[in-house]
Amino acid sequence: MTSSMTNQTLRRPGMLAGLSQTGVLSGALTVSSFPAFAQEATEVAAASIDKGDTTFMVMSTILVLLMILPGLALFYGGLVRTKNMLSVLLQCTVITALVMVIWVFYGYSFAFGGSESAFWGGTAKLFLSGVTPDSAAATFTDGVMIPEYIFIAFQMTFACITPALIVGAFAERIRFSAVMLFVALWVTFVYFPIAHMVWDANGLLFKMGALDFAGGTVVHINAGIAGLVGCILVGKRIGFGRDMMAPHSMTLAMVGAALLWFGWFGFNAGSNLEANGGAALAMINTFTATAGAILAWTLIETLHRGKASLLGAVSGMITGLVAVTPAAGFAGPVGSILLGAVAAAVCYYFVAVVKNKFGYDDTADVFGIHGIGGIIGALGTAVVNLPSLGGAGGADYAVMPQLMIQATAVGITILWCGVASLILFKIVDMSIGLRVSVEDERQGLDLSSHGEAAYHN
Repeated sequence: MTSSMTNQTLRRPGMLAGLSQTGVLSGALTVSSFPAFAQEATEVAAASIDKGDTTFMVMSTILVLLMILPGLALFYGGLVRTKNMLSVLLQCTVITALVMVIWVFYGYSFAFGGSESAFWGGTAKLFLSGVTPDSAAATFTDGVMIPEYIFIAFQMTFACITPALIVGAFAERIRFSAVMLFVALWVTFVYFPIAHMVWDANGLLFKMGALDFAGGTVVHINAGIAGLVGCILVGKRIGFGRDMMAPHSMTLAMVGAALLWFGWFGFNAGSNLEANGGAALAMINTFTATAGAILAWTLIETLHRGKASLLGAVSGMITGLVAVTPAAGFAGPVGSILLGAVAAAVCYYFVAVVKNKFGYDDTADVFGIHGIGGIIGALGTAVVNLPSLGGAGGADYAVMPQLMIQATAVGITILWCGVASLILFKIVDMSIGLRVSVEDERQGLDLSSHGEAAYHN
């Protein structure tokens, strides 16, 4: 295996980054355990690629795609008004296709191209240069690998869902062309650098020891902050705070949320890269954190409003999934329940109180759930890693030093994403404009922008 291939294998969500701090999987890989030179990729692949791990990762990758299409698309589609249903479905569909192409052209290289830079992966893997069916990518066990194409595809689905999450913040009033231009710019200047910083062995936050098993910073904080900036710059929907803007189909929203939960097992368990006990831990945490958040949100809503709602239950569902994402491979099942419940309480406050107080129009609560939930999850990972809570931290694990590292990673992500997103939204606004006309918004984006209707009388 060439030195270029060796560099390529040194990246993956969180657990690898945190091994030296937590003592997780005593036999797992450390950065120094990779040889500078090894066998040719074909020999390594033949000797160490297990068909079980390969099958597990193929299925995990497909499950993450299910999260986007149809999961996220139906979830957002159900939350908007009837006249904008198809616009959200189309945005999620085309964003997915656009990012897939960008990922193959240069995204994979910019994130994981083997550069020693702390901020980007370089150009060595442009157009997937040097990748073949025999190329291998490392897992967390010495000598165990998966085909590089599977690693590329798995990471590609993460890159696709993150910008798709953003559009829920300014749904129902943004130009389709503006969404596509913004997404192309945003993944280039925000997502790929943050992914490199967190998940590549040479990345800034990786070297700091930040724990992010499956994307609390890279996916959820990134999307939440960009969504907040976007909904403020695009502006409120016409009639916001005056007209009825309730979800047009909670039935579809529930179906979409359930598909998201189903697909999230690929998201979290797949981030273990191997079909073993680590994947099992991430799987059960994906159950328990979500359950804790649903119950907490439902209880808080009942006490606050006097009634439980399906919208509240699915909001709790997504909140729990978001919060456990960075902690899925570190927490224990009981700690995950607590993490989900705490995240639900904080996110409920932001959705029900803070948003109304400040008056920003975050259509699908992208900031309130993904942004805030991602922050709580990232910080909470340091706590639930405690052995006393069933976490994977070793006997000498200390919460406060890790919490400071987590807080630094959160702060850098917020700053990088916030400033870059502001600049990119401004560039799009000055070039082609962000918002549709008043007449088009009143008619609905389905007809005015796409010439279609979701429903016919």
